[in-house]
Amino acid sequence: MFWGKEACTLLMILLFLVGPSAGREPRRRSMRRHAHAHQARQPQQNITLAVILPRSNMNYPWAWPRVGPAVERAIRTINSDPTLLPDHHLTYAFKSSEDENGICSESVAPLVAVDLKLAYDPWAFIGPGCSYTSSPVGLFTTHWEVPMITAGAPAVAFYGGIYPSITNTGPTHKKLGRFGLQICQNFGWREHVTLMFSDNKVDDRPCYFAMEGLYTELKNINISTQDSVFEESKTPINYSQILTDIQSSGRGLSCFSDLDQYEAGGNSVLMFCVLRTGMDWIFLTVRGKFNGNQAL
Repeated sequence: MFWGKEACTLLMILLFLVGPSAGREPRRRSMRRHAHAHQARQPQQNITLAVILPRSNMNYPWAWPRVGPAVERAIRTINSDPTLLPDHHLTYAFKSSEDENGICSESVAPLVAVDLKLAYDPWAFIGPGCSYTSSPVGLFTTHWEVPMITAGAPAVAFYGGIYPSITNTGPTHKKLGRFGLQICQNFGWREHVTLMFSDNKVDDRPCYFAMEGLYTELKNINISTQDSVFEESKTPINYSQILTDIQSSGRGLSCFSDLDQYEAGGNSVLMFCVLRTGMDWIFLTVRGKFNGNQAL
């Protein structure tokens, strides 16, 4: 059922991206020529999609073992119905965005993007998903005038016109920030906010980019913010000291927590420390990244 919905969504997007209105000018002319009944039937033209995703690291929600079945089902559905893309055959070429450690790499992704472009001249790119890998590839696809579709790239920097080739099908941190802003406006919280998040400055930094969305939106209406950064991977965490350090910086508190630490009780310890201090704070928490078969 899950893959059925995913494949249906991907099917509609692929038809939009690789349809006659999305192709480059020579391809549009070619497809118009195919539409004339008086012309002899031409051999099928291949439409290649370039896929750049993590090959095996299942910590990423857009890893190929999860996305691959939907891509393959969507392609089979399109190719099995000659009325969807007449005289064309849809296929894909895959390359991994992982480095030798299984991490999404901002150096690997653009290199394989160039390889795919030169080898297959794709009509569209699927992925990458990580923010740091999507950035250089998104600049390339914009220069090549080739669409790029991703369920990742949630960072605020992907808004504003620098990456017009990117179509984002997943949740973004800008929308998360707007949601947090609506909460503040609804309850009249217009003073100080402390943004507390975990960040070890490796991999895709999901907590940092999530807080960036909230920070940007709060800044737009002049709500002053103070950030407090810690590393959840380095235990034990002295939450009491963290709260002491930020007690004079804000009233409201937004916290972004890694899912592993959340389930391990990290946020419960933090809440206990808040209650023990007797501070009159509003506490909002965002449960973090993808883990196993869960996404929050």
